[in-house]
Amino acid sequence: MIDLKTRLQSQNEHAVPGAVQKAHARVLKGLDAEIAKLEDAIVVTVKATPAFAARAEIIESVPGLAETASAVFIAGLPELGTVREEIAAALLGAAPYDDDSGKRRGERHIKGRRRWVRNALYMPCLGAATQNNPVLKAFYQRLIAKGKEPKVALIACMRKLIVILNTMIARGEKWDPSRYALR
Repeated sequence: MIDLKTRLQSQNEHAVPGAVQKAHARVLKGLDAEIAKLEDAIVVTVKATPAFAARAEIIESVPGLAETASAVFIAGLPELGTVREEIAAALLGAAPYDDDSGKRRGERHIKGRRRWVRNALYMPCLGAATQNNPVLKAFYQRLIAKGKEPKVALIACMRKLIVILNTMIARGEKWDPSRYALR
């Protein structure tokens, strides 16, 4: 539904007759209402399920992550807390894969896996790494200072975040900035 909403909003940027714009506005209003209903149902389901509620509480204790991010993690990465950190990063699609062949050493790229989870977490991770989370912010700024491109640094922060969350969920611990501070 969000993809459909985005496409309709993009189409509204182009010159179309007034009747079409009004039709788009009505459809967008209906989509907003349906998305809100689904989001409310998700919140109710998470709160009503004790295992989900416990995970959500741990995830939401991380500065920069809220209900939407915790719902995405719960639905998209149910393995969190039960797998090794390399696997958690690979499942998210934030693990760098090589492009080497013979003597040629190609660039590292992220790819595949649960792209929809990675896409959904892009903006929360951006906010955490640049504003809300002191640990990720320091890590992000250190990578930028080393000359990394901003998106490369952000994906590295995403990978670090998923590793931290995997550990937190496995231990049943809430966010403790002193534990994950850069050394």
